[in-house]
Amino acid sequence: MQKNVQNKKLIAIGEALIDFIPEQTGCAIKDVNTFQPAVGGAPANVCGAFTKLGGQSEMITQLGMDGFGDKILETFENAGIGSSYVKRTESANTSLAFVALQQDGNREFSFYRNPGADMLFAAEDVKAEWFEDAYALHFCSVSLGEFPMKDAHRRAIQYALENDAMISFDPNLRPALWKDEVQMIQTVKEFIPMADIVKISDEELQQITGETAIETALKQLFTNRVKMVIYTEGSAGARVFTKNASAVATCAKVKAVDTTGAGDGFIGAFLWCLHRDGVTASQIENLSTKTLETYVKFANAFCAKSVQKRGAIPSYPTLEEMNL
Repeated sequence: MQKNVQNKKLIAIGEALIDFIPEQTGCAIKDVNTFQPAVGGAPANVCGAFTKLGGQSEMITQLGMDGFGDKILETFENAGIGSSYVKRTESANTSLAFVALQQDGNREFSFYRNPGADMLFAAEDVKAEWFEDAYALHFCSVSLGEFPMKDAHRRAIQYALENDAMISFDPNLRPALWKDEVQMIQTVKEFIPMADIVKISDEELQQITGETAIETALKQLFTNRVKMVIYTEGSAGARVFTKNASAVATCAKVKAVDTTGAGDGFIGAFLWCLHRDGVTASQIENLSTKTLETYVKFANAFCAKSVQKRGAIPSYPTLEEMNL
């Protein structure tokens, strides 16, 4: 493993927004009386998890010139997430997402993002020098619609690869944000081959691959650059696969208060494990079953702690809290 890798940072690109978390659970959005604002957006959450554990991160996004944008930057500063690559614009407001929590901890979303400031971030706004000390680039599908941010992702991936950074992709499907679900899946399938690591949930597997079992879907997912597939199954735990090894870990039984950002916390914690041990993209396929099991157990434990608190970034445990 390469020790100098540990001096490098995680970069995430995509949406940073305000999640409005309901005070009441077990009801639809239309029936919620009170919401509390919390900074979110899947890529930002991944940075938050990675940083809470002691890593360095930078977020590439764009915010509106409004109080919500101010709140996001303040949260980034307090959480240690780098904001040097964050732009502000007067052309659109900061994106918002209202969330309802059902009795089982699952969520209903209503987005205010038509367009959101993050969607207007353009390819020319991405700078090559940002990636000179990049360990990994993480992204999701929410910002891959037909607007400028999609090309910004392509440019970021190009620069990351030029600097031998690891590419991590979590589709994190949000059909409500797409006019056409067929286009959503086509776009996800376009970007999967660009990644070294693909994280997919049990809720997304059939929608993306047409398969109901991860074992039969792997042939589709191991395409082009893909070296690792992480399959999360909520409270049932997670499995991780490379072409040479696999591992599984169950999740501790806890009472879920809020699952917002749980999957993001998982991949953020998993990437931190790789970074801690100096694992590069080219070394992923050489990881042993024992090592993979250690990583997936840690990421599961991280999620188990986070879902017992409200919100995403504020719910993530520090490394000290993980070791308690």
